[in-house]
Amino acid sequence: MKISASWLTHVETQHLAGALMTAGFQAVFVGGCVRNALLNEPINDIDLATDAVPNQIIACAKNAGFHSVPTGIEHGTVTVLAGETPIEVTTFRKDIATDGRHATVAFSTEISDDAARRDFTINAIYAQSDGTIIDPLGGLSDLEARRVRFIGSAQDRIREDYLRILRFFRFHAWYADAAEGLDPDGLAACASLADGLDRLAKERVGAEIMKLLGATDPAPAVAAMAQTGVLARILSGAVATGLPVLVHWEGTLGVSPDPVRRLACLGGQDPDAALRLSTKQAKRYAQLRMAIGSTQSIAVLGYQIGAAGAVDVALLRSSLLEQPLALTTKAEADLGAAAEFPVRAADLMPQMTGPALGAHLKALEARWIASGFVLSRDDLLS
Repeated sequence: MKISASWLTHVETQHLAGALMTAGFQAVFVGGCVRNALLNEPINDIDLATDAVPNQIIACAKNAGFHSVPTGIEHGTVTVLAGETPIEVTTFRKDIATDGRHATVAFSTEISDDAARRDFTINAIYAQSDGTIIDPLGGLSDLEARRVRFIGSAQDRIREDYLRILRFFRFHAWYADAAEGLDPDGLAACASLADGLDRLAKERVGAEIMKLLGATDPAPAVAAMAQTGVLARILSGAVATGLPVLVHWEGTLGVSPDPVRRLACLGGQDPDAALRLSTKQAKRYAQLRMAIGSTQSIAVLGYQIGAAGAVDVALLRSSLLEQPLALTTKAEADLGAAAEFPVRAADLMPQMTGPALGAHLKALEARWIASGFVLSRDDLLS
């Protein structure tokens, strides 16, 4: 079996793989680029595995005319700047010791060692430079069945890195057949080892959750997280019941998935701290949560926070407060977003200045908003 993908046939990709093989080393692509090529889905990065050690990788890349960056050289990873998409080249490895967050590795010359240390079978599918598939652990059959399954013992894989609990749910949301449910062995292992999540850096947890919430429909995976106690472990007070309703209404309005909107649907105690949200994410989350229970119309919200934010609030109200979602929601939000308050401070000067000027402007704006944005400048100043 072979894959065909533009990233694989790209001249720089072929040139780098060829340089390694000409020097007598193995060069096989692995991970998301192979998995997504098999699924005909776009890729985010390219990973190349080899039995060459880092200094040999750097030498081969230099001979091929590429610049290398030792981004993870202690773990055998060198980033080669070959074309528009950097290629991460990593020496075959095997784990020597793990502590649930970091692993001590030794270099290997065997693909089987490298495959055994990966998380899921669908991520341990390799491809040669001509696209020929190497499948040492049966990942192809799992991928065809849309099944996310840990390699070997689920408990052993999780104890190597507890982030794999969250990756299990994330990969299910993105790649699995939701109708088939989650792998029972993996689910049981995640439930029994959930306390290990406490050992992880909040930034890692937050990044994984936001990726999960970006899936087309993360609701089944998040529901499973709630049932196993994983959701409460990482975000106390979060409630998953509104998420499938939100996903439904997003589809009705044709709105793209958005992790912050979905996080606002889950709620929870201080997600900013629990997930180390960025400043922009935290501000938007707080804005949406505050607006859910407000009495402002969608048009007014469109004026205050923009059309996209107003639509988000309408979706969240329908999901959490069971308010009907009007098919005119987008039009109402756009109407408010396009409205421009016709009065300027200069219109009230010099008769008014300072705090009195600001207060009067606000009063006029409130009157204009209450009119549905229809009062003119002359109406307001008369």
